[in-house]
Amino acid sequence: MSRKRIIFCDFDGTITVNDNIVAIMKHFKPDGWESLVEQVISKKMTIREGVGQMFALLPTSRRQEVIDYAINNVTIRDGFAELLAYCKEQRIEFYVTSGGIDFFVYPVLSVFPIPDDHIYCNASNFNGSHIEIVWPHACDEHCHNDCGMCKTTIIRRYSPDDYERILIGDSVTDFEGAKLVETVFARSHLIDLCSELGLNYFPFNDFHEVIQRLEEMSVQ
Repeated sequence: MSRKRIIFCDFDGTITVNDNIVAIMKHFKPDGWESLVEQVISKKMTIREGVGQMFALLPTSRRQEVIDYAINNVTIRDGFAELLAYCKEQRIEFYVTSGGIDFFVYPVLSVFPIPDDHIYCNASNFNGSHIEIVWPHACDEHCHNDCGMCKTTIIRRYSPDDYERILIGDSVTDFEGAKLVETVFARSHLIDLCSELGLNYFPFNDFHEVIQRLEEMSVQ
């Protein structure tokens, strides 16, 4: 019996053309945000620490401004709707595994036929003076990277004996997950990592290319 295909797809910079967290910071320009981004990318700070501290720079009095900006300035990468249709047709399980935040991830994805329980992301709390990020999908006992939204924890729930696991991503939040799966579709920083480690990966610019490669993999 052949293994069932399952896709774990990043959101920021993958489903969307831009990185929404960075875009929010660039737009509102809270003091100190640039240093935090640099420290996360260079791995001098964990993702959870960096993202948490970035949003803690933004007062909750600007809540609606932040939400509106995040939702209204998103561009979806070409071919995403077609990829979802292809997955449905081919009975490929599709999960969004995002280091993004609920207040923009769920609204942006609401126009697509993805069940809420197939979307993993971080949560937010606007009750205090500044935005607090909440971490409902933390690392399990096998991961010590303080991911925030731990993609490897989710991937490990699906045995390689039963599933052909595929990751689609672009950057630092996808690094650990890429090491676990059988196939990676990579953009940006993730290409460099996959190349360095000799992982089984395919670079892509849009989701039409992903569909084409998935079809080619099916006939090999």
